[in-house]
Amino acid sequence: MALFAGISDWVARRLNQHSETARLDLEQAYEAALYICALESEYAGGRSLQRLPPQLSSQQRSWLQAELRQTLRTLHRHRQRYVRRQPVQLQAGLALGRPGMRSPTISYEKLQLIDQVLERYGQPPTHVSTPDSSPLMTSKNNVKPTPNPEGEDEYLISQTSFLPRSIFGAFADLRQQLDPKAEDQLVQNFRSRKGKTLIALRFVLLLILVPLLTQQISKSFIVGPIVDRLRSEDPEAIFLNFQMEEEAFVKLNQYQQLLRFQHYLKEAPPLTEAEIDERVREKAEEIAAEYRHESSNAIKNIFADLISAAAFAILLISSREEIQLLKSFIDEVVYGISDSAKAFIIILFTDVFVGFHSPHGWEVILESIARHFGVPENRSFIFLFIATFPVILDTIFKYWIFRYLNRISPSAVATYRNMNE
Repeated sequence: MALFAGISDWVARRLNQHSETARLDLEQAYEAALYICALESEYAGGRSLQRLPPQLSSQQRSWLQAELRQTLRTLHRHRQRYVRRQPVQLQAGLALGRPGMRSPTISYEKLQLIDQVLERYGQPPTHVSTPDSSPLMTSKNNVKPTPNPEGEDEYLISQTSFLPRSIFGAFADLRQQLDPKAEDQLVQNFRSRKGKTLIALRFVLLLILVPLLTQQISKSFIVGPIVDRLRSEDPEAIFLNFQMEEEAFVKLNQYQQLLRFQHYLKEAPPLTEAEIDERVREKAEEIAAEYRHESSNAIKNIFADLISAAAFAILLISSREEIQLLKSFIDEVVYGISDSAKAFIIILFTDVFVGFHSPHGWEVILESIARHFGVPENRSFIFLFIATFPVILDTIFKYWIFRYLNRISPSAVATYRNMNE
């Protein structure tokens, strides 16, 4: 009995290992399908990448075709591996007493998306068996795919044979492991991905540092001296708008009232009216210098920000390849996080920008922008902006969830709805 129990445990561990491998193949095929869907949504308006819009450049077309070929090979390879190992996965569930090791609903959704992508590019999927031997997925297209040199073995394995497909799969995996170039290819792929990641991160730093440094340097060494020289020729130009003048008047009036209040309470030495007027005049000159500097700083900000925006635009125009790598890096990061994390980020974003407390944040942002450029705060415009812009943003966000996210990651949408309730 002990020997039989040991053999049973060993068999169960082996079957469980095969089951985990099949699950990883399904996840990698699903991520490849999501990446293709993201490329279709971004560059082809949700249509097939074989019909690209004419406004794309030849460089973008070449990059998209290369990405499509590589991703389709990855998708087809992991899909075929999952097909070969899926019967073993079902046996593992029965042997371990857990026939429902994977959620059939989630697996069905992922397989459905994978098969839809394969059918769009002329590669009909292979049938997958369920525990009750009923087909989980059926192909809507009986056209045979055109085998390519790299996927010819996998295509032949997928056809009906007098031997089990798992035997061919075992030999294919063994051949891949014994291939003397496999290690070099793995190292090369790792270095390529590492280089792309470093380029994307460096480009993100450039997008942040170039505008900031350009704004500060131009403001201190180019715009600043010119503005100071021009405004020094007109000493009466103190305030940029009436709001600054009202604030200065309020400050001066408060200071004068404070002096009289301290004099009446005898908290300060007694002052004559002439001395009070002298102190008020000194305070007025101090306030005038403060607002003259604030007005000059607002004018400097306008021109320095324009120069910074021009530098940012030049950086974007001259870095198209880096932008493509950054998009790929962002796609990998987004598709790599779990559905619950995606739902959490979505809820956080919506609550901050269009949630119940967002009007106060928008009001602070608009007031800060107005003061930064020396523009008077228009309360009517601020209230109108708060009443309309978050609503428009919320509508666009809901349309994005309905139009794109619901197709790319339906499980994330379901998680988002459950968390939002």
